[in-house]
Amino acid sequence: MDHIIYAVGDLEVAAARFWDEFGLGSVVGGRHPGWGTANRIVPLGREYVELVAVVDRNEAAGSEFGRPVLEAVASQQRLLGWAVATDDLAGIARRLNLEVTSGSRTRPDGSTLRWQLAGVGHALAAHGLPFFIQWSDPPRLHPGAAEVGHRVTPRGIGWIEIAVDEQSLRAWLGDHDLPVRVTEGPSSLSAVAISTTAGELVLR
Repeated sequence: MDHIIYAVGDLEVAAARFWDEFGLGSVVGGRHPGWGTANRIVPLGREYVELVAVVDRNEAAGSEFGRPVLEAVASQQRLLGWAVATDDLAGIARRLNLEVTSGSRTRPDGSTLRWQLAGVGHALAAHGLPFFIQWSDPPRLHPGAAEVGHRVTPRGIGWIEIAVDEQSLRAWLGDHDLPVRVTEGPSSLSAVAISTTAGELVLR
């Protein structure tokens, strides 16, 4: 598990809500060139919650990542998607016949964070299924490792709940030991639990 995408209308308002309701702090992420979006990061250790907002509607409307964010904010379906980390993105892309694309954003310190993705368009359109990410930077620069003050001590993503066809999920992911709970209903990422020393915090 790498991260959860949580679509919001305003990054600062969302950051305040996560602090007030969950005791979780966040840090400034940056702008996604070509996607029309920007983010804040809620670090959880090895994983994170990505708060994403549209900052350029025209640019977002032309992006396979930005369009679903626009739609999620309009429909108030905040849990937009989830990402699985891999060190063999090329192999996964070959197996599933996916295109590998590159992404980046400039960090507040001026450095550039880079990654490669596969399956973003399909996963966000299908809902429920994850996309795949491979980071180009060392683990110390992973967004989940960012320093931030929390009122609680997070231990990472405890589980996610998705409504998806189980056979499709197995074909997409292959063998895995991810903490996934499959439920019935229209395809969606329906809930995410963040484990903390004070208990579980559930996002819906």
